[in-house]
Amino acid sequence: MKNALTLSGLFAGLSSLPAIAQEGLETIGKPHDGLLGFQPPATELARKLQQLDNMLLVIITIICVFVAALLAYAIVRFNRRANPTPSKFSHYTPIEIAWTIIPILVLVFIGSFSLPELFRQQVIPEGEVNIKVTGYQWYWGYEYTDHDFAFDSYMLGNPATVDTDKGETPYILDDAMRAKLVNAGYNEDEFLLATDTAVVVPVNKVVVMQVTAADVIHSWAMPAFGVKQDGVPGRLAELWFKAEKEGIYFGQCSELCGKDHAYMPITIKVVSEEAYEAWLEEAKAEYASLPTPFQIAAN
Repeated sequence: MKNALTLSGLFAGLSSLPAIAQEGLETIGKPHDGLLGFQPPATELARKLQQLDNMLLVIITIICVFVAALLAYAIVRFNRRANPTPSKFSHYTPIEIAWTIIPILVLVFIGSFSLPELFRQQVIPEGEVNIKVTGYQWYWGYEYTDHDFAFDSYMLGNPATVDTDKGETPYILDDAMRAKLVNAGYNEDEFLLATDTAVVVPVNKVVVMQVTAADVIHSWAMPAFGVKQDGVPGRLAELWFKAEKEGIYFGQCSELCGKDHAYMPITIKVVSEEAYEAWLEEAKAEYASLPTPFQIAAN
């Protein structure tokens, strides 16, 4: 796959297909300036993880407040002025039992909620859509294994997507790049997130992704879906999700993988079943029109 889109002119048709699937979609999964917290959850996995995180925040806050109160009490009650003659004992069995048993109970309580979420992520269901993801320095390759076609996905602004004859400069958000984003159906604030081709999946379908890498360790992460999986050269790992809402979602490589690590975004478009089928037929037709050597390279 690594060489399939190097000559991007041969794949221009396929590169335009995500724009077709994008019409009318709301951009949901992306960061916003000045905001805190998680992106809106688009899968049950993400929703459960966020609920677990909120529960842990409450538990941690209670523990921190309790410990701080004990420290304050000890400082006031047992300082030299208030307690000039300190006690000489070194053990107090009830306290020692309490500070052993209570943390164990807290951990068991947390585990009763966290372990089911771990199993929910790691037990991979049968996929209705199966995609192989390969990380390269520094872009992503996708293969729809059920349909035998593949494409590479570059950040808009990557040298592979830049037309210098039109005044575009790699990695720079200038007027030419703003126009390029708009023409591709993206907003200006989605620079460094938007890609020339996107992963398109149907809503409410189980998507299973096999994740690997061709050179160094990468990590495929989609915050709104609650998934993150390292891609290790020579190994296949799996993740799954079931997107519940149509829209555009952005992720990024989350493993430091070299000098252009910051320029490996991920774009996923969740569309209706009808739009997905139409996109799929267009994509397969465009892929079939490629010369045979490029099809082989893409696989």
